[in-house]
Amino acid sequence: MFTGIVECVGVVEAIEPGDDLTRLVVGAGSISDGVKPGDSVAVNGACLTVTSIRNGQFAFEAVPETLERTSLGDLKVGARVNLERALRVGDRLDGHIVQGHVDGVGTVRQLIQHGNDVRLQVGCEPDFADCVVEKGSIAIDGVSLTVAALLPSGFEVALIPHTLEVTTLGDRQVDDRVNLEADVLGKYVKRYLERTLPPNDQARR
Repeated sequence: MFTGIVECVGVVEAIEPGDDLTRLVVGAGSISDGVKPGDSVAVNGACLTVTSIRNGQFAFEAVPETLERTSLGDLKVGARVNLERALRVGDRLDGHIVQGHVDGVGTVRQLIQHGNDVRLQVGCEPDFADCVVEKGSIAIDGVSLTVAALLPSGFEVALIPHTLEVTTLGDRQVDDRVNLEADVLGKYVKRYLERTLPPNDQARR
């Protein structure tokens, strides 16, 4: 479990494809202290298991499904990635509950800047859009954000200068793919309604 508060931005140092697994090596900087093999780390919002640590670098192994269902398959050596270690019991929950289970991949539609105010518009699939509510929480590439507005087949978030500085969202360009995770509470409500409401009532939601 994570909070969506990025601890540092790492750099992809190596990508080693294999028959069944792809090994990712990421320079982890300051957060490598205290992490051991077997621990969970969110990489651009996708929960991965640390398989080894050496000289401040984390190694992860990603299965084909992870690469296909997230934007991790787009990564190149030198890419910057958001990193967050798993939440510990007793830590402050400054963002929102993030599982690290990417629900889908969205596409950056537009970046609108007015002074220090930056609006990021993201397109997404209809099934994911059903889980998004205005003023609700959402994770984009592992960053906890508040939905500022709903759009046709997408949504908009506001980015403050601090977020742009300490995460990779400041690097994003139009047409970039980003990992999306909806608020877990909203997902359970949606699932409950789908199982309990008659089909006609679901169509009117």
